Amino acid sequence: MKMHASSLGNKNKFLILGCGFSGSFFAKTIRQLGCTALTSSRSENKDPNSFVFNSENSIVPNEKIFDGVTHILSCIPPDKNGNDPVLVSLKNKLKSIPLEWVGYLSTTGVYGNTKGDWVFETDQPNPFQERSHKRLNCEKEWIESGLPVQIFRLPGIYGPGRSTFETIRNKKIRVISKKNQIFSRIHVADITNAIIYLLQNKNSLKFHQIINIADDNPCSQIEVIQYCYDLLGLKMPKPILFEDAKEKLSPIAKSFWMENRKVSNKLLCETLGYKLIYKNYKIGLKNCFLNS
Repeated sequence: MKMHASSLGNKNKFLILGCGFSGSFFAKTIRQLGCTALTSSRSENKDPNSFVFNSENSIVPNEKIFDGVTHILSCIPPDKNGNDPVLVSLKNKLKSIPLEWVGYLSTTGVYGNTKGDWVFETDQPNPFQERSHKRLNCEKEWIESGLPVQIFRLPGIYGPGRSTFETIRNKKIRVISKKNQIFSRIHVADITNAIIYLLQNKNSLKFHQIINIADDNPCSQIEVIQYCYDLLGLKMPKPILFEDAKEKLSPIAKSFWMENRKVSNKLLCETLGYKLIYKNYKIGLKNCFLNS
């Protein structure tokens, strides 16, 4: 199949709403392609490419921020009522501009617990955690908004500066063992590059509204931790059984262990043809190790 690339470049202007770890990485990369990328922040800062958007305080971007915007990427989590803060504040504004594309970063938490089975985009969401119910509600709000939206469901995100290495170095690591417990993950560079690949080839690829972005190798947390200790040349502490550890875990940490699923990337990688940069945690963590 011949790819007709619709190139991204200086005629494109991106607004990135919620510029945390994934949003910042995306902004930096998309600028390297010649695009303009403005990023939202909750308060004033010195970054000339930043603008203030704080839905909790009803602070919305001024009109000129939206001039010439072609693409939006929203990385903002649900508000406390489970609604999408961007749509609550800006839906009418966004509908009034000729957007080519809107991306929304969601979570694979919407699939719930499949007891270790694979999850695919065609599976009915069955959220288990309250925060995942809220995410699913935001997905629905985006889909029903009438905007040209594409939703990306993401598992655990890591990358340079945010990985198991930092947890080990900060002495915050808990080595917990739970039989047959599997997690999926994705390197931040693959989130950005998968989205750019889809945008650059959107004229030749069938459009899918919901896409999982995950690597090829769901596995236990212990394997990942062991690999990091090996790279650091340190001895991993003796694992604690989940049953013995759970009383001391925070509610959010405990909830992390209550779901067990493997996230399929077949749609992205086989059907749509994206090639992962970091196919598994070993390649991805080596990148983090060399850049930390």
